Amino acid sequence: MEEEIVNQPLLEKKKYFENCPGCKVDKANELSEGQGVPFTKLFIVWMLVLCTALPISSLFPFLYFMVRDFKIAKTEADISSYAGYVGSAFMFGRCLTSLFWGTIADRIGRKPVIIIAIISVIIFNTLFGLSTSFWMAVIVRFLLGTFNCLLGPVRAYASELFREEHQALGLSTVSAAWGIGLIIGPALGGYLSQPVEKYPHIFPKDCFWDKFPYFLPNFVISALAFVVAIGCIWIPETLHNHNYSDESIEDAKALENGNNGTDNENIQKNENLFLNWPLMSSIIAYCIFSLHDITYLEVFSLWAVSPQRFGGLNFTTDNVGNVLSISDFIHTYFAKLPLHTIVVRRSTIHSVKYLFNSKEYFFYHHCNWFAPSTKPSSGTTPKGCC
Repeated sequence: MEEEIVNQPLLEKKKYFENCPGCKVDKANELSEGQGVPFTKLFIVWMLVLCTALPISSLFPFLYFMVRDFKIAKTEADISSYAGYVGSAFMFGRCLTSLFWGTIADRIGRKPVIIIAIISVIIFNTLFGLSTSFWMAVIVRFLLGTFNCLLGPVRAYASELFREEHQALGLSTVSAAWGIGLIIGPALGGYLSQPVEKYPHIFPKDCFWDKFPYFLPNFVISALAFVVAIGCIWIPETLHNHNYSDESIEDAKALENGNNGTDNENIQKNENLFLNWPLMSSIIAYCIFSLHDITYLEVFSLWAVSPQRFGGLNFTTDNVGNVLSISDFIHTYFAKLPLHTIVVRRSTIHSVKYLFNSKEYFFYHHCNWFAPSTKPSSGTTPKGCC
């Protein structure tokens, strides 16, 4: 008899508050139990992440040519240096404000942060395509990164929007949409930039597209973001805004699991995160892998379009877009399959070792041997011909 009383749940029915948007989502999820996969919600999460991922990688195929047209570099060899400032401005702004937007999402709501991020894509990504100077491009990209810290809040939004059995699917959708964005982004930047040169039968000379040759890919992304921003009006808020006694419910849940909620809270308060070596080592490893990703996206693009006499490949924007899109596709859908096998059969540590061994950047220096040969200028011999 005593055992039955102990095993009886303390909270037989979850309490919902009428004016709480988070409770409305939870109640709707409870009522929709057994109705199958919520494809509408998956589509919402997919489009939100796609709008965030596209501006990150779309500029790299044409960034070198854009900075060259600004005529700020004194020599051709300095173009890559200035292009690096433009490329890093986005991530610098994102680094400064990620924690801030995460805090706002936890205190005010996920939906306002999502709408602000999408609107920032509409405004600043459009302005970037209309940039007429180097500093305008740097400032606009910095502002885009400052207001577009959506990846963290949208992960929390995806975990709260779905029922428990579909939360893993929702988070997988975030990763899949992010990978698709990194595939489509370079393709858009490569094929839609400089349209007057590539599609003269559609875009005549001395027109608007000739004056702003890098506006078209940014305009397409901004137009997509505009449609998504309108749709964001009807997406539900998932944050709970009521102020009832959360501590009593958390303690009750803890008692159901056989522990004490107050003890857990004291442990969390007394624990110094910086002294938690497993956590810090994971953060350091993630930073290293992120550095590799940005190194590939930005440095490879600049190196590929550089003249062969500087060790580059003489690639066009189309070529760079093709390489980045294909490589991101392979990385997203094929390179991760061995990792899953390694994790299942061995351990997560072995998969991390596999990732370190897969970074073969030292081969890049010799790739220009296969680049199309160009006639050297006076007194200059292409490195690939040496």
